[in-house]
Amino acid sequence: MAFPFRRKKKTLRADKLLAHPGALTNMIRRLAVEAGNATLVHFEESGFVGAEYKDDGSPVTIADKEAEAIIEKGLREILPDIPMIGEEATAAGRIPDLTGHDYFWLVDPLDGTKEFISGTGEYTVNIALIHKDTPILGVVYAPVKGEMFAGHGPGTAVRWMEDNGRDKPISVRPMPSEGLTVIVSRSHGKAEKRDAFLEQYKVARLLQRGSSLKICAVASGKADIYPRFGNTCEWDTAAGDAVLRAAGSYVCDLERKPLTYGHADRKFLNPEFIAASLDFLEAEQA
Repeated sequence: MAFPFRRKKKTLRADKLLAHPGALTNMIRRLAVEAGNATLVHFEESGFVGAEYKDDGSPVTIADKEAEAIIEKGLREILPDIPMIGEEATAAGRIPDLTGHDYFWLVDPLDGTKEFISGTGEYTVNIALIHKDTPILGVVYAPVKGEMFAGHGPGTAVRWMEDNGRDKPISVRPMPSEGLTVIVSRSHGKAEKRDAFLEQYKVARLLQRGSSLKICAVASGKADIYPRFGNTCEWDTAAGDAVLRAAGSYVCDLERKPLTYGHADRKFLNPEFIAASLDFLEAEQA
């Protein structure tokens, strides 16, 4: 008799948390800071020495692994019945079956490992909650910058800075008449294909950033479009996509369809995509 009672309590707790996404987001924000602090132990502006390389050729460090372990433990304590898809767990072959689960987590414990290794500090901790195939909650935390972006539904997107400890509401901006501010990857992507794509637009500025900070720059009205050509995985974009949706737009494929998540059949790979202001996407569809 005791076992069903404990299960019922867990279910009630999950239902209560999922019904109060603001409270759940605050819990995830604290978890992201805890994981981010673990990465700072290993961060050096002069660069990180000792990276390993996975089967796909991408680098991984002890900071990636320690941060993901913290997040996995924390999510299990918060909502034990919701599975987590993590970058490092997936690389190790630990992939939960999502069958029968309406919710799951997508986690990149250290997005921008190349930036971490090089010492730029433009890396982030990404945690997203997915409902069916749609990101509904996202936290992106940049430990070195002391900067966090979070959102859990339309109109809830915020930017938090450690130096003042305050949340500032953010949203995408209208397209400026003087031309687009385009933000691109510092370390990845197909530059020739990207440049050919941008030739059809009036570009005023071209910025470079690492990690999910690019999507968050669009969400906070600091940039108008982030086009990405080349391979990315769902855990690279899900948290930033949730923030962007909360800020008034979304990440879409090249056919302007919103990205969806949970595609184990394609090894959680994204199609090539565009993160852009709603003005840009609506002008494209007009």
